[in-house]
Amino acid sequence: MNIVQMRPSAHHLLMSPAEPSWDLYGAFLAVMRTGSLSAAARALDVAQPTVRRQIEQLESQLGVVLFTRAPNGLVPTELALATLPYAESIAASARALVRAVSSPTEADRGTVRVTCSEVVGVEVLPPMLAALRVAHPRLQIELVATNRTEDLLRRDADVAVRMAEPTQAGLVRRCAGRVELGLFATKAYLAAHPAPTSLAGLVPDHALIGADGSRAIIDALAAAGLVTTPRDYAFRSDSDIAKLAAVRAGLGIGVCQLPLSRRPVPLVRVLPALAFHLDVWVVMHEDLRAVRRVRLVFEHLVAQLGAHATQARATRPLAAKARPPGTRRRPSSGRAARTPS
Repeated sequence: MNIVQMRPSAHHLLMSPAEPSWDLYGAFLAVMRTGSLSAAARALDVAQPTVRRQIEQLESQLGVVLFTRAPNGLVPTELALATLPYAESIAASARALVRAVSSPTEADRGTVRVTCSEVVGVEVLPPMLAALRVAHPRLQIELVATNRTEDLLRRDADVAVRMAEPTQAGLVRRCAGRVELGLFATKAYLAAHPAPTSLAGLVPDHALIGADGSRAIIDALAAAGLVTTPRDYAFRSDSDIAKLAAVRAGLGIGVCQLPLSRRPVPLVRVLPALAFHLDVWVVMHEDLRAVRRVRLVFEHLVAQLGAHATQARATRPLAAKARPPGTRRRPSSGRAARTPS
């Protein structure tokens, strides 16, 4: 059954001067993201009948059916899926408007929205942002830690930290440095499972940690000379934070950034000759160069991430002890396919 049984005709919609208000699109986005009226109401902190009424009003004003009922919630129609990017753009523009008026352009106060990957947002940026706030205590930071690429041209965020060079025009980008990644495990794991001396020794002698759906690690190892399949990984997750936690917990051998291998649990590097590299880019919209608070965040992150990458090269991690001489080590590539951050 449709949420709204009767709709005005398309001709009536074209003749109608009424345009849906922004809060109706907010209700639509909440339902699209949560899948039900009750979950959307909780997300918006309003009553469920309010969300239902807003969806019905939006459908009425647009003259379309956006959702149909199903036993497991609301199912978006094709028109709803086609409408979603525009609603997300409206929401991003509304957030950008609020940030734009949070302070004068020449002030060192106001809100700056920063986006980055999960690992960078949890493991790398917080101390850097703490130092920034000491220098500029009136700044407010909105941090979006997600592996989804936020659109800076659409103003989803003001500043982005990315592990790949952006290709869009209209963006200011600066490479802060290059971070090295390798294979790591805990001392306890390697005490129970002697460290491999070649890539071939990783399978089937060791518990590997990898992704559930992504092929990034599989492709990186394949480029280095080791072909694996998802069944070769004892622990799989598409969360980079979960994979890093699994390595630190001693579940097996997994990929880790060199700077992150020293804390909070010291990790031991396996097969040190095998290295992956990620370039770290700091990006912002070119129109925001004149906004001092955004420029301050941009420049601070470029400097701090550059020091982060340099420190990683200066201090080498612990390496696993090799097996007795006579065991041949298989050559491995110094650079492989891109891996998660």
